Amino acid sequence: MDDDRSAELLADALRRRVGCPVDASVRRRVEYSADASNYRVRPAMVVFARAEDDVAATVTFARENGLSITARGAGTSVAGNAIGPGIVLDFSRHMNAVRAVDAEARTATVQPGVVLSDLQRRLRPHGLRFGPDPSTQDRCTLGGMIGNNACGPHALAWGRTSDTVRELRILDGTGERRTLGADLTAVPGLAKFTTTNLAVLRTELGRFDRQASGYGLEHLLPERGSSAAKAFVGSEGTCGLLLEAEVALTPVPAATVLTVLGYPDIASAADDIAAVTACAPIAVEGIDAGLVDVVRAHRGTVPELPRGRGWLFVETAGATPAEALAVARRLCSESNADDHRIVTDPVATAALWRIRADGAGLAGRTPDGKPAWPGWEDAAVPPENLGAYLREFAALTSEYDVSGLLYGHIGDGCIHVRLDFPITDAPRRFRTFLFDAAELVVRHGGSLSGEHGDGRARSELLEVMYSPAARAAFAGFKSLFDPGNILNPGVLVAPNPVDADLRVAALAPVPSRGFALSTDSGDLSTAVHRCVGIGKCRADTRGSGGFMCPSYLATADEKDTTRARARVLQEVVRGELDWRAPAVEESLDLCLSCKACASDCPAGVDMATYKSEALYRRYRGRLRPLDHYVLGRLPRWLAIAQHFPRLANAVAARPHLRRVGMRLAGIDPRREAPRLAPKSFRRRWSDDRAGTSESSAPEVMLWIDSFTDSFDPENAIAAIQLIEQLGYRVRTPKEHVCCGLTWISTGQLDGARARLRATLDALAEHVAAGGPIVGLEPSCTATLRADLPELLPGDPRAKQVAASVRTLAEFLLEHPTWQPPQRPHDTVVVQPHCHQHAVGGFDAERRILAAMGVTVQELAGCCGLAGNFGMQRGHYDVSVAVAENALLPALRNAPPNAIFLADGFSCRTQADQLAGTPGLHLARYLLDRPTGPAVS
Repeated sequence: MDDDRSAELLADALRRRVGCPVDASVRRRVEYSADASNYRVRPAMVVFARAEDDVAATVTFARENGLSITARGAGTSVAGNAIGPGIVLDFSRHMNAVRAVDAEARTATVQPGVVLSDLQRRLRPHGLRFGPDPSTQDRCTLGGMIGNNACGPHALAWGRTSDTVRELRILDGTGERRTLGADLTAVPGLAKFTTTNLAVLRTELGRFDRQASGYGLEHLLPERGSSAAKAFVGSEGTCGLLLEAEVALTPVPAATVLTVLGYPDIASAADDIAAVTACAPIAVEGIDAGLVDVVRAHRGTVPELPRGRGWLFVETAGATPAEALAVARRLCSESNADDHRIVTDPVATAALWRIRADGAGLAGRTPDGKPAWPGWEDAAVPPENLGAYLREFAALTSEYDVSGLLYGHIGDGCIHVRLDFPITDAPRRFRTFLFDAAELVVRHGGSLSGEHGDGRARSELLEVMYSPAARAAFAGFKSLFDPGNILNPGVLVAPNPVDADLRVAALAPVPSRGFALSTDSGDLSTAVHRCVGIGKCRADTRGSGGFMCPSYLATADEKDTTRARARVLQEVVRGELDWRAPAVEESLDLCLSCKACASDCPAGVDMATYKSEALYRRYRGRLRPLDHYVLGRLPRWLAIAQHFPRLANAVAARPHLRRVGMRLAGIDPRREAPRLAPKSFRRRWSDDRAGTSESSAPEVMLWIDSFTDSFDPENAIAAIQLIEQLGYRVRTPKEHVCCGLTWISTGQLDGARARLRATLDALAEHVAAGGPIVGLEPSCTATLRADLPELLPGDPRAKQVAASVRTLAEFLLEHPTWQPPQRPHDTVVVQPHCHQHAVGGFDAERRILAAMGVTVQELAGCCGLAGNFGMQRGHYDVSVAVAENALLPALRNAPPNAIFLADGFSCRTQADQLAGTPGLHLARYLLDRPTGPAVS
């Protein structure tokens, strides 16, 4: 079914039967060809079911046409559970409702596509929560959790997903709708199957809580409740498609305390698990020193940890804070830890847990920066065997010369690790390691999987863990639900080989033509394969300070995630797609180049850079879209327009002329043209400084970007006054130089390099003398810091200049004697710039505003204009929708006298054009108390 034409013909036939979108485009099939695993299987089509009838019609169509069906939620499965060659059914787009919450009975009824964190928010007012909480809870779906029997840190106290399930409504492989509950009558033949297989079910299954590999058939036993619903959990979409689930809830603890215990190493921490769990904690997480070192390198610092090289994060609960603290103190006295730290402050607790959360993403790279892969990331053994297992596992990885970062749910005996398998050049060695690792975990009484499921990664290994009789029971169980084997074939029963369909096997390097890609050895293939599919780009992080994938937040379409774009580019570097293919253009079109993924994505995917490289390859030596010449070279046109600003503004003020001109230039005519200042900064600066004598004061180079120069010279004047108050003499580059950002964002990298070379010529002497560079426009500052060394890697001046660049806030805070003005009665709405968030961070501005005593509402997420993006024809509606993510609601709901603070010209322009709210640069706000630019 790789033939694109055949796929489209089949999709047309299905569209006539369902009332939901069916997509067989090349781009969509590529986007759904991988999940968070090592595998790649391109489907025939993707169906976005709106209702149960759509699911039923799709199953009937698949049976008639010999197609398989794979259910998919967020696509975060790390074992290859959510990809397949036939129809992929996406439940996350439309079938994602919380149907009902019964607070008295402590149950919720949900559709399969509901995201766990959305359910938790719905339950919070009732003082309830869903117990299992995997690290992907801000994007994983309940359907996926039921498919894999997900657990998370609190499974120790609140159980696995299977422990929460009360009733499931499913559609089996024959198209029959069934309701599964705590009996065996709903599935014909299931009671007899159970009786026939009693010996196997009692001896090989359910030996310890984290035995997630295979089917959970122990739940069929009469002493286990004879629950068909619980046995269905963990079947990975091979037995039926979930339509609705009723799940049990648990009360939120009244008080919790975090205790961190320090040990010589992670194996020693595991040895102490019996003493720790004797204190009845609700979570016990283990973290190895290697992972902490990587988090420290990524973030610059981590909160204080007790002495040691392996740690247990232990959460205790109580009816009161004193009760929870008493349990924590007893834990410290009864454990065998070398050191401990008890934490009661919620902020400090969150900072410590963030080490664990960040580590889960950063584990995709080893300490020396090599890619690390899943495949053996989820083994579990009975907790009492864990220390011995970890020591033997360390010996096995040393024998195979592979390494990774260890962490996991040590209280349950489950360990997570991604290893730098040699998948790209030696897949057979990968296979051999997996079988040896399986033998090791079985010797310790363990399970290949503790919560992620077997999928394509471990199903073949079930022959090591289970007897032929047990595997025959698995096949018999599946056949009761899916006799035609159309549901997720190749998983669990009649498995595919573990080394088949590997996504990165035998990939050749693709040298970058534009950027140095220094962290990826100049290899574009390695860079785009940084995306392993963990899907944080699908998470709604607006409430937690995240900026990533603003277009996805606006459209809720998988194609607008960083992950989907990476998947398309992965096909390009494989040679399956051309750089000029429509799929590539469609995929990158709504990428705002905000660069937030460079910092927010745990894997460090920098889609803004990859998009620029893709545009460079697509158009180099070819005619470009007109807006590339207009917006992509805007500084050049602004330099000309500065000579007659009144004429330019007058033409822009004529609606008919403006609309015609914008259409011709490829700009959306609904946009207004920002007004040029009557006199540019450079002209004012030249006039103001005429005849002044040179000073012996130390010099600061003020970087004058094109936008400050042409539109907002007052910002530069204010910054100069602030800098001069500290005793400095301000210089500006003698030549009209540019950081080249607009060239970069449109992929005109040769032009960008030419401008950056001129920039180095203008700044190098000042930097060599030890002088700092202060920038006012965050996007330009970020470009000088991050893109300059990547575009001119052979020029030693590039790194020197990049290291000398400061934002105004950073420069001011470098002077301990400087004190900001006090504004305790002010309220400010602050829009951090995306590029600054990604490259330098917003901490300096935060500290200044805190010192001023102002009331701050800091926004998370892009403003939506994003330089040229929101101006380009075809982007206006998405630009406005992105602004509705955070900016516009904040401005509408702000107090009447609130001040809108934004250093980014795009951010101020978007707020002014869409909300009628002029913005203020920090320089002007610090210099004098404004009375005009208040939020309206």
